[in-house]
Order: sequence, then C-alpha cells, then structure tokens
Amino acid sequence: MSLPREHLEYRHRRHGMDHDRYAWSILPRRKAIEWPNNARIALWIVPALEWFPLDMKGKPFRVPGGMVTAYPDLRHYTSRDYGNRVGIFRLMKAVAQRGLVASAAVNGAVAARYPSLLEKVEKLGWEVVAHGRDMDGLHYGGLSNDAEAELVATTLRQLRAATGTPIRGWLSPARSESFATPDIVAAAGLSYLCDWANDDMPYAMRSASGTLYCMPHSPDIDDSAILVQNHHGEEEFRQQVIDQFDWLYDEAGRFGGRLMAVSLHPWIIGQPYRIGALEKALDHMLRRGSVWCATGSDILDAWIARQ
Repeated sequence: MSLPREHLEYRHRRHGMDHDRYAWSILPRRKAIEWPNNARIALWIVPALEWFPLDMKGKPFRVPGGMVTAYPDLRHYTSRDYGNRVGIFRLMKAVAQRGLVASAAVNGAVAARYPSLLEKVEKLGWEVVAHGRDMDGLHYGGLSNDAEAELVATTLRQLRAATGTPIRGWLSPARSESFATPDIVAAAGLSYLCDWANDDMPYAMRSASGTLYCMPHSPDIDDSAILVQNHHGEEEFRQQVIDQFDWLYDEAGRFGGRLMAVSLHPWIIGQPYRIGALEKALDHMLRRGSVWCATGSDILDAWIARQ
C-alpha cells in the first residue's frame, strides 16, 4: 500500500530556516572580524556559580549535576557546594595570576546565599551573567509565560541587589528553554543569550522586544561535559581545550577573528588534581599570543561595532 500524496506535503516548506528568529547564515560568508589589539582570538572564560537545592524536583528532567540518590542526597549536595566554598577560589587565582578576566554565570540563589562570592567577583572585575533562579528552576515548553517571566525577574532582582551593576547576559539552567525564552529575557532588558549552540561567533536574533544576540557558549569545551559526562581524564580535558584553541587560532589567521569560550564549574575543575589542567591550557593560549581575554559584554560590543 503506497502513502497518499498529501502525506509527503509540508505546507510550511520554504527557503531558509524553519523559524523566524534569525536568517540562515554560514560562517565562511560573513564579514571577517578584527578584535581589539588585532587579536586573533577573543577568549571568553565562563565559570558557573550554581546552587543545587537538596530537595530538587527534577521537573521536567533532572539537570546534569543534580541530586541523584534518595533525599537527603548529602553526598552530591556537598560536592556541588565544594565549588562555592573551595574550588572557585582556585579558579579565581588561576585566572587572576595570568591577568585574565571572566564572566561568572550566577544563579540568583547564589547571590542571596553567598553574597561574599559576588563581592569577590566584582573585585576581580568579572562580569555577572544571569544563570536562572537555581538549578531546579528550569525553563521549558510546559511552563506558562507568566511563570517563566517570574523566574527571570526573580533572578535579576537577586543578582542586581547583590551587585548593583547591570546584567546583560542570560544562560538558562541546563541551557533549557521554552519557545518564549528569547522573548522573555529580551523583554527583561537583557542583551545576549548563551543557550544556543549553533555557531562559533555571535549573531543577532529577533525577539518581540527587538534584537537579542546569541553568544557561542560552547557545550563541548566544558569541564562537566568532558570530565563528568564523557568520563575523560584531566590530560584529555587539557588537550581538548588546546585543540579547540589551536584550530580556531589557525582559522582566525586566514578568515578573521574567532571566539574561544571555555565553560567551567568550580566543583569540577576546582578540584586540586584538576585545576592544573586548566592552568596548562591557559598558559598554552597565552604563549601563542594575539589573545584578547574579555567579558561576554565586551566581546559582544566589539563584535557589534565591527559589523
């Protein structure tokens, strides 16, 4: 029995993307970028300061790094807490000793529970990127727009109260979104979104409130993905970060500047036996030269100015 002809017809078929958020585009055809100081690479270091509630509901899914065993899962809760009380300070030292800067993706609950961490972030000159209310406050398709808007508003209230500085970037917990998330974060006054993983460079996205920019916050060059999910070792992590950098560095020499994002979690990379792998990778980048390390906002502003 053959399928009816109408089974193969798709009434939305047209040239371009299957949505109107942005126009179809491939990187080789875009305008070459020149970063400040003629740098080949804009280095964007993004440590995550997160709070995982002990009584996580895990709805609609359990986030990576979330509680695993029966309540109270103190083994995993305290492991995550290690990042905010021990690991982050090793990471901060590694970045500061090299004269670098970072953008901390911060849960609103961290600002409320660990205000001294936000004070340290400010003293180092790091940017604060909104990272949701906490790691159990997920954004997803089954959430009403009002409920999601309140999650965003709560996050921004907590972060702004702790820092007193503008917040421009948004990274959803577990990178999970609803179809409305870009519209909601743009309406809240944010400039850029870090959830989408489809590019190596920033690009403009349409929202109901105007232009929102996507920043390429890599889910692959991520200590959680490499060391925890993929069960790779520290030397493999170091080599993968270096391989990513070297390839982008070579492309930048031929096609214009590139952006290198490094996603970090202090409860993972801040362990004594792991922090050295990050330091070696950073030292490799700096030895090659022509690297501009900057916050997400500064990188985005430089990219916009050169369009």
